[in-house]
Amino acid sequence: MAVKLRLRRMGRKKRPFYRIVAADARSPRDGRFIEEIGYYNPLTDPMTVEVKEDRALYWLSQGAIPSDTVKNLLSKKGLIIRYDLMKRGLPEDKIEEEMKKWELIQAEKQKRTEALKAAEAKAKGSQKTDAEEAAEETPAEAPAPKPAEAVAEETPAQESAQAPAEEAPAGPEAAEKPEDAAAEESKEKTQE
Repeated sequence: MAVKLRLRRMGRKKRPFYRIVAADARSPRDGRFIEEIGYYNPLTDPMTVEVKEDRALYWLSQGAIPSDTVKNLLSKKGLIIRYDLMKRGLPEDKIEEEMKKWELIQAEKQKRTEALKAAEAKAKGSQKTDAEEAAEETPAEAPAPKPAEAVAEETPAQESAQAPAEEAPAGPEAAEKPEDAAAEESKEKTQE
């Protein structure tokens, strides 16, 4: 009989809760099982995983094959590493030493993850404040809309000011002509 360590779905609709069980590979997902060795709740933040370590190691030593998800859950708890060290034949004190090293590495990894999340939240928060400030400043700084008549009058004047500057020959007299044209246009606008 092939034994698998796998998840058994519990809980109501759209609220999953899983039990980690040792079951015959031929039995259905939520059907008959041999032994319950823990549970997994993906809805909590962070997710909750409880496993009877001694029973999980027993079933692994008996040849039970964990499903991909259960293998990931067991490795997060350190049981896969412990089982691998036991399978190599290391003495118990060496196994404990290696597990302490593993726990330190996991603690450092957790700190880095939290620091990254805090930095992302800070950056996201500062982006929101910058966007909010820009939204607040934009209406205040934006000039009042001009009437259509004023826009129509300015457009030909701007075009005539640009045209002589582009067509004027290079030299000392060229610098004076655009200034004179601009001055004449401004006088015309003030007279109107």
